[in-house]
Amino acid sequence: MPENMQNFLEQFDYASLLQDAIRVAIIIVVAIVVWFVISFAISRFQARLIRKAEARGEGIHGVKERAETVGSLLRKVLAAIYWVMVVFTLLSQVGIDIGALIAGAGIVALALAFGAQSLVKNYISGFFMVLENQISVGDIAIINGTWGTVEMVNFRTTILRSMDGIVHVFSNGNIDELANATKGWGGYVFKLHVGYKEDTNRVIEVIKRVGEDMKKDEAFGANMLGDMEIHGVNELTDSSVVIRGRFKTTPMNQWSTGREFLARIKRTFDAENIRIALPRRELYMDAESTPMINTDQREEPEGGEGPGVRN
Repeated sequence: MPENMQNFLEQFDYASLLQDAIRVAIIIVVAIVVWFVISFAISRFQARLIRKAEARGEGIHGVKERAETVGSLLRKVLAAIYWVMVVFTLLSQVGIDIGALIAGAGIVALALAFGAQSLVKNYISGFFMVLENQISVGDIAIINGTWGTVEMVNFRTTILRSMDGIVHVFSNGNIDELANATKGWGGYVFKLHVGYKEDTNRVIEVIKRVGEDMKKDEAFGANMLGDMEIHGVNELTDSSVVIRGRFKTTPMNQWSTGREFLARIKRTFDAENIRIALPRRELYMDAESTPMINTDQREEPEGGEGPGVRN
């Protein structure tokens, strides 16, 4: 063995190395245990969100998905901060100056912030979307004019699947218009066109009766929140009288309840002889109107009958 290597091994502080190794092992074990405790606390926090939402009567839709979204994002943020701190602690235990590393990391972070402004914008927008509970997984939303079901909400992007199955990925910083159709409760607005000869007061009474019957129905009554609202005659078109109304439902159930309502309205109107208006136009002719002339007549040639002319 070379003399230099032998001198190095003789002077090497094995006791200090063993102590450092033991400290590093203890820090790793404690860090893993603490992280399991943090994960358990996040799970308890998710369960608490679900209980509070159910206590407020927000319904079952979206409560679990919303808690999973908040918990997932919270877990990602805490994991990034926590494990960076653990790594810095380990480096300090082996004699590395972490002050210089922190200063260098700050400079790199500042440079990245200037070079990736759009990325930072996406993360900030995503953070406030989650913090303000604007949308969550499972909601039906309109993002920049696109309808769909929210499949994922991240800090950087939001993923929406439209009715035709197409997956749309939106950068959170580029979301200019956001509408949530299933937040808290859903509303179904209906416009019924009836003929001008119908008694509107009678028609409104029939509509109310249909709404009351639906509330008594076991299949649909549980989805309806409160009584149906009849706004009255909302519009007079060239062929119909428009009666508008609305009823509130639990989230995600406004469309199925609305379809059932329209089916019952059709059957009830038929039974009550209430005419659903169809587009129509009436023409009035006066004495000064020019008579219609058949422009398809053909001149009869001399010496015979014209084509298509019979005696």
